[in-house]
Amino acid sequence: MLPKSHLAASDAMESSADMSDQIAENLSLIRSRILHACENSGRLASNVGLVAVSKFHPKEAVEAALNAGQRVFGENRVQEAASKFPDLRTTWPDLRLHIIGGLQTNKAVDACRIADVIETLDRPALADALEKAAEKLGRLPELLVQVNTGNEPQKSGVPRDEADAFIKTCMTRFSAKVRGLMCIPPEDEDPSAHFRFLTGLAKRHGLPVISMGMSADFETAIVEGATLVRVGSAIFGPRPMTGS
Repeated sequence: MLPKSHLAASDAMESSADMSDQIAENLSLIRSRILHACENSGRLASNVGLVAVSKFHPKEAVEAALNAGQRVFGENRVQEAASKFPDLRTTWPDLRLHIIGGLQTNKAVDACRIADVIETLDRPALADALEKAAEKLGRLPELLVQVNTGNEPQKSGVPRDEADAFIKTCMTRFSAKVRGLMCIPPEDEDPSAHFRFLTGLAKRHGLPVISMGMSADFETAIVEGATLVRVGSAIFGPRPMTGS
């Protein structure tokens, strides 16, 4: 009979293999659903990118997705992203990291250092902080302006009626680094109208990137013009228990 330590190691290896297989299977299903949504709306699947939202999931889960061919990931917290991705870039240099959570101004330097895209530019104070960070580091990630399409007080994002002016200001300030827009519609409303609003806003400003749609509604977002969809739980499963 194997010692308990060997049994535990064997169980861990099987668990890791099971996780990798499940993530690869989930990714394949999501890609298929993206393809079908594009076909149904007369769009090219090559024009819709997938951001795998790995927040709260361990580095091993990201590795499993990388091994399955995924290269673009989204993280809410800069500190958590910093614990996962720098080492992974040595093996997968084409990996791209998006910061998709509300960004504090005191994290601007860290975000500019680690991210390829910041999707949550939403206020002048953050624009100031990002400009200073870029001057310090000599690099600035691509930027998306987050729009609070539902004008929800608890959510990040520039309010709808302030969006046009803020987008123009950011485009003047950061030039081609401003690539597009992002939104998170209210949970209790049909997201279609919010997605259409964001698409129209992006077109009005000539911005090519429209990041909208998550696990529950990404197909609707594709129909309404999304060029990036952010999918987490449908790929990685429920958030791991943190014990807190």
